[in-house]
Amino acid sequence: MTKTNPREFAGKVVLVTGGSRGIGRACCELLGRGGAHVAINYVSNEEAARETAKLVEAVGSRAQIVRADVSKSDQVASMVEAVRQDLGPVDLLVNNAGVFDFIPYDQTTLEVWQRALDTNLTSAYLTAWAVKDEMLVRGFGRIVNVASIAGLGPRANCMAYAASKAGMISFTKSLAEALAAENIRVNAVAPGLIETDIVADVDSQVLDNLAESTPMKRHGAASEIAEVVGFLLSERSSFMTGQTIVASGGRVMLP
Repeated sequence: MTKTNPREFAGKVVLVTGGSRGIGRACCELLGRGGAHVAINYVSNEEAARETAKLVEAVGSRAQIVRADVSKSDQVASMVEAVRQDLGPVDLLVNNAGVFDFIPYDQTTLEVWQRALDTNLTSAYLTAWAVKDEMLVRGFGRIVNVASIAGLGPRANCMAYAASKAGMISFTKSLAEALAAENIRVNAVAPGLIETDIVADVDSQVLDNLAESTPMKRHGAASEIAEVVGFLLSERSSFMTGQTIVASGGRVMLP
């Protein structure tokens, strides 16, 4: 059994999409503490990305901020090249970028649907494809996709989001099987409701009701999801690939 090493990611280059806030920021902090060189992707909030970089640098690790809309293939290619030039080839990838629309099904327009699929799912494909070839050459790579428990059941009020996250879970399984023999492991985490900016527009009473319906009677913290991501990227999970780990306070319990 591999023992916990406080600098278990030393010398590794990690790219975190949507890394400036929320779960992404928590992942950047945790991986920085573990010794990784951290590339922090953002699309619009440069100030938040720089704040995250400062947190990584404060624990003694290198940080780079890289602006890109990860639903666009040309911007993803430019982002990965910038990381390669500054920090080196990507060893660890966290596909975290996402959008969330909590709306009735009859307000799920084609625009809402396409935005969710492009940002939450196509982005994971594009970024994985941009880094996988160098992982194959080196015979090493670790990818964690941030899914959601919404992808494990019906969600009439966030239909597009749920579909994109169900796709993320399926993509994780398929990519894991394709790359397993090459020492590239691909796993996912499916959080429950986490206190981040992504749910800022959801009515507070709805959030309170969800907390009450959760067996642990609370929402999760971004740092708690980052711990799962760190485990899946580490060699402590060395015999795991193609798995989706649920972290939902008991709202979803898998066999």
